[in-house]
Amino acid sequence: MLESAAAMWLDTHLSGFDHLFLSIQHFFADKAGGILTPIMKFISFMGEKGWPFFVLALIFMLMADKRDLGVCIFGAVCCGALITNIILKDTIARLRPFENSIEYELWWDMIGSPAEDGFSFPSGHVTACAAGMTAITLMRGKKWIIPSIIIVLLMAISRNYLMAHYPSDVLAAALIGVFSGFVSWLITQLIFRLLRRNRRKVPFFRFLLDFDIRDIIPLPFFKRKKAAPADGPDADEDVKAYSRKPRQAETPARRSRSAKAEAPEFEDLPPRAAAPAAPAAPAAPARRAGAAEPKAATGTRTGGRHALPEGSGSASKRSSVNYQGKH
Repeated sequence: MLESAAAMWLDTHLSGFDHLFLSIQHFFADKAGGILTPIMKFISFMGEKGWPFFVLALIFMLMADKRDLGVCIFGAVCCGALITNIILKDTIARLRPFENSIEYELWWDMIGSPAEDGFSFPSGHVTACAAGMTAITLMRGKKWIIPSIIIVLLMAISRNYLMAHYPSDVLAAALIGVFSGFVSWLITQLIFRLLRRNRRKVPFFRFLLDFDIRDIIPLPFFKRKKAAPADGPDADEDVKAYSRKPRQAETPARRSRSAKAEAPEFEDLPPRAAAPAAPAAPAAPARRAGAAEPKAATGTRTGGRHALPEGSGSASKRSSVNYQGKH
């Protein structure tokens, strides 16, 4: 088979990088005496065509609370396979290591690795693995970052150990897988946002969101979790009403408790300054000795020119013309 110009460029400029890592793996394989070969074959088999992720995605898509995760995994693996196996492999047409070098062929024969057909760049196994684990991490949070890195590294090491790919092949495949997982996550978010917005208008959308295989066949390893009520503009009214409590009748006691709860608290306010004391009234002047005692009020004079006709004027005017004591 003839290589393309892109494959020749990779063999020329990345030969040192690839040879370094393949030499390290060959050293450990030689020291282990072939013990690692069955383990690497098993790891490689688990990434064949991405079948474990397709099975996992199919199971998740049958469950209401995991359907978005299943769709994201399925889309990520399909996107990675489209880029890797359909577009890049045949376009670049890079030969596998045991087909391109006598040294690598001897290492491949010593390991006892099976012969594989197709081209080398990039690795389909690593692409599927990286795409599936990226989808899981984006859908289920940061706790999956470390397990995802470990799983992808094991898959990459197994493909290099078996002399099926160059290190540059698996590195490019990992980047393609991460990109595919991110694209699938964006598309999944848009799809499920559309379904939730229109679930009341379109009965088929409601079926897609609510159908759960566990209502028909119990699955002991996948227990159904109670869905949390949704919030935000995309939430369905039925889902919002799920968490809405019935309003209780208003009573005086309840109204009083509500008023106390809503009343402002003054405990944190600074104390009010005390009002200044009123000035003391001046003492009355002392009465001189021999002065006559003032006469007590004995009545009012209403005669003479100060008299007012009965019933005329106001009470204030009548009280103003009355006086006490002697005029």
